[in-house]
Amino acid sequence: MKISGAIIIEGHVQGLSNVRSLGERGIPIYVIDVNHCLAQHSKYCRKFFRCPAFSSPQFIDFILKIGENEQLDGWVLIPSNDHIVENLSHNKERLTPYFKTIVPSPDILNKIINKKNLLDVALQCGTPFPATCYPENLKMVKSFNFPILLKGNYGLSFYKATHAKAIQANNIEELHSLLSDILTKVEPKNIMIQELIPFDAENKVVSFTCFAEQGEIKTYWMGEKLREHPIKYGTATYSRSINIPQVLRGAVPLVNNLSYTGVCEIEFMRDPRDGVYKLIEINPRTWLWVGLAKTCGIDYAYMVYAYLNKLPINYGMEYTINIKWINWITDLVFGMESIVKHNITLRNYLKSLKGRKVNAIWNWNDIMPGIAFLFLLLYIAKKRG
Repeated sequence: MKISGAIIIEGHVQGLSNVRSLGERGIPIYVIDVNHCLAQHSKYCRKFFRCPAFSSPQFIDFILKIGENEQLDGWVLIPSNDHIVENLSHNKERLTPYFKTIVPSPDILNKIINKKNLLDVALQCGTPFPATCYPENLKMVKSFNFPILLKGNYGLSFYKATHAKAIQANNIEELHSLLSDILTKVEPKNIMIQELIPFDAENKVVSFTCFAEQGEIKTYWMGEKLREHPIKYGTATYSRSINIPQVLRGAVPLVNNLSYTGVCEIEFMRDPRDGVYKLIEINPRTWLWVGLAKTCGIDYAYMVYAYLNKLPINYGMEYTINIKWINWITDLVFGMESIVKHNITLRNYLKSLKGRKVNAIWNWNDIMPGIAFLFLLLYIAKKRG
């Protein structure tokens, strides 16, 4: 019997994790990326294709052409960033006759990717979030406590334009100066101004992740970023699995209100002023360190594959906590930067490395991506930066 395969779209660290998750089960895997990537070097990757920009109309044509040429009827599409999710969502009618995918509909997606709409949903269902305003009601900032953050309603687009996930302003004068500069790169409607949750060295970004069907959470997993790059508002270099009931209580009504189906990651951060975990954002897909969830017992990539192929799924609600995930090279570089800036001592850095860990890239059963990473390091940094 011919086994239906999966196409992993974008093959960086999370794409590599998803390739391994499915490949270990004997599921045929193709990888597609706009650049050379880690996942193309995995022993589980049968074919690799470089594609047009993920957000372009040509990307959908490209996917359909590969499906036709390679006879991939019924294969599963697994995306790894918001641009891919959005493009697949808006072109689902074209794709459905040939591929299986589990992305939110455009109306649900618009409530997630546009952070202003997301905060409107959070307000409706009682999920806490930091005090927020927008350029058109800038006077509200007078009631905020500085420092504050300038962010994008569309996070990935804001990052592409400013090379930062968020930009900090320490006073009203600095806010006006930064806002003037950002407005030359980003439209006013795509900018939000949000009170910064104070950092007390204990309140890390917490990721609540789940697989849901029509808003009903089938299984969930949580982790926290222990270190990230840049040092603030960045991407995880070191993280661990945890379980915080208050975060679950904040996430459940959001997922339910959105009637969400599939995998998502919801980020929260505890405000030390009131002890409340407050909403940061939702990613409607797997995330960078999804491999840690798999190690802990929650295999999201396979859940997506099994759900779309109507295979039995064991939705377990229990997972192992205090397992750590590390990207050794990036964590070492930015860990040393934190030591130089006195954000952490060398002793505490070394102490933090104790315990059971999973490597972001290196795997003794699939060694080529780890070797390729060393050679592709500058290339990856340039393309992703």
